[in-house]
Amino acid sequence: MEIILKEDILGLGFKNDIVNVKSGYGRNYLIPQGKGVIASPMAKKQLAENLKQQARKLAALKEEAEKKAEELKDITLTIPAKVSATGVLYGSVNVASVVEALAEQGIEIDKKIIIMKDIKKVGDYVATAHFHKEVTAEIPVTVVPDDASKAEQEAAKAAAAEQAKADEARKAALKAAEEGAEAGEEAAEEAAEATAEAAEEAPKAE
Repeated sequence: MEIILKEDILGLGFKNDIVNVKSGYGRNYLIPQGKGVIASPMAKKQLAENLKQQARKLAALKEEAEKKAEELKDITLTIPAKVSATGVLYGSVNVASVVEALAEQGIEIDKKIIIMKDIKKVGDYVATAHFHKEVTAEIPVTVVPDDASKAEQEAAKAAAAEQAKADEARKAALKAAEEGAEAGEEAAEEAAEATAEAAEEAPKAE
């Protein structure tokens, strides 16, 4: 069924858009919640008249949205998080985290207009802010280990390095022992051969 949206609905459309939705979704949710009305011929005609009257207002809203998007032009967010030694987060970085990070830089944005999947690992990501049907802004988001996680990772690296050194020392000691054993066996064989030769020479001398 066709519905005229009365407000912006992320993932579906913007206010005054005419969208096709399943009948149950429209009649059981959008219409009862006041988020949309049936797009009847009369409603469409009224919408057209309203849009003509609102043309200047819509232009102003778009201009305002462009200004807000411009504020994010050079913004890059670095969000520290508690992570494991493998870089996996204890928890996640989500839209609320992005909104909080933006607020720390003096930029206030409604989290409802931001789209980003929850982040589970350190790395580089992108959040998208939808200010207007024709105006969006991409926000680079870099998730890094927090100070405590960095300390844990450094300690883990140091422990791994010490373990590697110990393993190398153990291998060297085993190799030396093996070489010593081989040398001992060779010496014993040489001594046995010398004894045998001496024994053979003794009767000849008599």
